Amino acid sequence: MFDGVRTLYRLTRGERVVDDRPTPHTLLTDGPHRRLVRYGSDADLAAARSAGRTPVLLVPPLAVPARCYDLAPDMSSVAFLLSTGRIPYVVDFGEMGYADRHLGFADFFDDIVPETIAHVIADFAAGAGQIDLAAWSLGGTVAFLTAGAHPELPVRSITAIGTPLNYSLVQPYPLVKRIVRPIGPSPVTYALKAMGGIPAPLVRVAYRATAWEREIKKPGYILRNADNTEALARMQVIDWFQEALPGYPGKLAEQMWENLVYRDEIACGVLDFVDRQVDLTSVRVPIQLFGSHRDAIVSWAAARHGVEIFADSPEVHFTTVETSHLGLIAGSDAAAHTWPRIEKFLGTLDGRDEA
Repeated sequence: MFDGVRTLYRLTRGERVVDDRPTPHTLLTDGPHRRLVRYGSDADLAAARSAGRTPVLLVPPLAVPARCYDLAPDMSSVAFLLSTGRIPYVVDFGEMGYADRHLGFADFFDDIVPETIAHVIADFAAGAGQIDLAAWSLGGTVAFLTAGAHPELPVRSITAIGTPLNYSLVQPYPLVKRIVRPIGPSPVTYALKAMGGIPAPLVRVAYRATAWEREIKKPGYILRNADNTEALARMQVIDWFQEALPGYPGKLAEQMWENLVYRDEIACGVLDFVDRQVDLTSVRVPIQLFGSHRDAIVSWAAARHGVEIFADSPEVHFTTVETSHLGLIAGSDAAAHTWPRIEKFLGTLDGRDEA
């Protein structure tokens, strides 16, 4: 009982009930919006090289902290990958402010991600070999755009978890489009341009709104788990995650609105960024997709639509994991279903490489 009271006291003071314990990692590069870290020890790296394992680059969603892949020891995609003998790398796009309003999708798929892939290849295999891309939510969009724009990159496969691939199947976008159709997309575009993007506070409010039931039930959850430090630690991790969401840069926010939402170009696989067109249907690598009927941000149908977009790829797998949007990559459902399915997929590719 005393421990529970002490834990509640720490919560009221804003203190963490469990110390932050990130998975050991090494900083490799630290350029603007392209901070790259490698997880694991030198011994892990040597073992993966010796076993001929392909490195995995995790691409975070835009407007989401890169720690989404390593929230806590039991909520860590990178820790799982390490446990299978793989070496995960994570690129961190960092904070986005008004000064970054010039950044658009092309800055990521033409510059940041290709440069990051080159760094990973150089670090892992001395300039030779391939790489597997894995990404959550809009990170999957960036991964697909990169592969579509640069088929020459040494990408062996792409895993996209909860990635929206048809915005007409994601609420409330169809309603928004109907409302603005009489006046066209320009007013929203001008508003985004004036703000320089979508500020972090708005992103955080919008994310919390998708989990309003959790917010309402939180006081009761805290009282019921006053003696359960692990449960309260997981709650705090998610709270921290929500409060750490960065914003969207201006040009990219405008492109999200016009290309993804208003014109829903991604649904047919061809995106026209005025000075650049990217055809996702040209991607020719094995792909695996994940979706959930319980995802309040990306509908199951929108995630599964990738099966149609990538119909000409060598293979496309879709797996349903019934959990929340964040639960697809972090937590018990991810540990039980998402992560093992990813390892099975990558292991199959390893077997083909060895054959």
